[in-house]
Amino acid sequence: MKINSLYRFLFITVLPLLLVSCFAAKTYERPEVVTEANFRTDNLPQDSLTMATVPWTAMFTDPTLQDYIEEGLAENIDIRIALQRILAAEAYVKQGKAGFLPTLQGSTQYSHQELSGNSQFGGQFNTLDQYQVSAGLSWEADIWGKIRSNKRAFQATYLQSVAAHQAVKTDLIANIATLYYQLLSLDEQVRITEETVRTRKNSLETTQALKEAGTLTAVAVKQTEAQYYTAQGILIDLNNQSRLVENTLSILLGKEPGDIQRTTLDTQEITTELNVGVPIQLVRNRPDVMAAEYDLVNAFELTNVARSDFYPSLTLDATGGLQSLDFSDLFDSTSLFASIMSGLTQPIFNGRKIRTQYEVSQAQQEEARLSFRRAILTASKEVSDALFGYQAATAKIDVKNKEYDAYSTATEYSEQLLNNGLANYLEVLNARENALRSSLDLIDARFSQLQSIVNLYEAVGGGWQ
Repeated sequence: MKINSLYRFLFITVLPLLLVSCFAAKTYERPEVVTEANFRTDNLPQDSLTMATVPWTAMFTDPTLQDYIEEGLAENIDIRIALQRILAAEAYVKQGKAGFLPTLQGSTQYSHQELSGNSQFGGQFNTLDQYQVSAGLSWEADIWGKIRSNKRAFQATYLQSVAAHQAVKTDLIANIATLYYQLLSLDEQVRITEETVRTRKNSLETTQALKEAGTLTAVAVKQTEAQYYTAQGILIDLNNQSRLVENTLSILLGKEPGDIQRTTLDTQEITTELNVGVPIQLVRNRPDVMAAEYDLVNAFELTNVARSDFYPSLTLDATGGLQSLDFSDLFDSTSLFASIMSGLTQPIFNGRKIRTQYEVSQAQQEEARLSFRRAILTASKEVSDALFGYQAATAKIDVKNKEYDAYSTATEYSEQLLNNGLANYLEVLNARENALRSSLDLIDARFSQLQSIVNLYEAVGGGWQ
């Protein structure tokens, strides 16, 4: 009899294992969407070299900027939040690894009953006390890969949180560098505008003296005065913008708003070659793209889990312990008891819950695939935008240099003509105004060039390594 029971137990246990090859969980394969990436540029070689592998300390050589980046990586609030999310995901990974192990529960019980005299046992016992110390073990065989898929889903979530942390680092480094370069540009614009204010103040005093001498009219004085106030207004805006940028950078550094120490725009030099690599490298270098793929892996594995719910589950339950009506006999060998039960559970009708969950998981997997595709396309667009931005800024610097030289020369000529009575004062004022605007635009172009390099470094996934 015992042998027949053993055979039945082995049959129930082994049969699902024989079917597992037919219903095993699917293996994730990266979709073809990756090959759709394109940088849309022919002027830079696309080979295995990429500036993404250059550490940020080599990319940004300004010691002051390096200190700020290091401070931001240590104190930034978003970075610290991302680290906590990694710790939470790591806890789920540990849970996924423990899914293969059986669960074990222990319990201690004491029950007391007052029996009716008219009940079945009331004539024999007035009261009934029972003591029990037991442990229960439960285990589910992973015959359909459900537990393995759950484990891989947890691992994908963990890796997604790590990639998200890396994406925050890349974004933070780029933002700190951009704001720092913006401050340097504003400093240069402030310097030029302050010099212009002083020059125009002197010009105003000169025109007032010439008016008193009868050489110039009141119109020339008022026009010079207006230009003087215009330069003052520009200076106020520049100083205000500088303070706002300082406040923004302070928050990125995880501290209250305050002054930001810095060097000068002329000392900035980025010598890293602008190699973007091949499009497929975006998957390995861009943290946000990696996070999008790990999200797809997670959705894929959860679909495996939902699919496995259609098949029967094999469980093994065992209970054992000590049980006695008298506490003094509880730890006697005769108080031992044990039970073991194994069985297959096959869902038949459950209100369509399993089918619904499976269809939902399929839709979520397709959503994750489309999000991954969008991340790839967005990344390739950002690389292309940064390249075109760098090209445009570089060309604009050359044009603005020529424009500034032309306006400066025009200012000198107009002043000489005015001194010789061959030009009116309005021509001088226009030349001065154009020269100021051109010099400020030239600084903006220099900043745009630096910003486009930072954008390109971020677009190819640099900074987090």
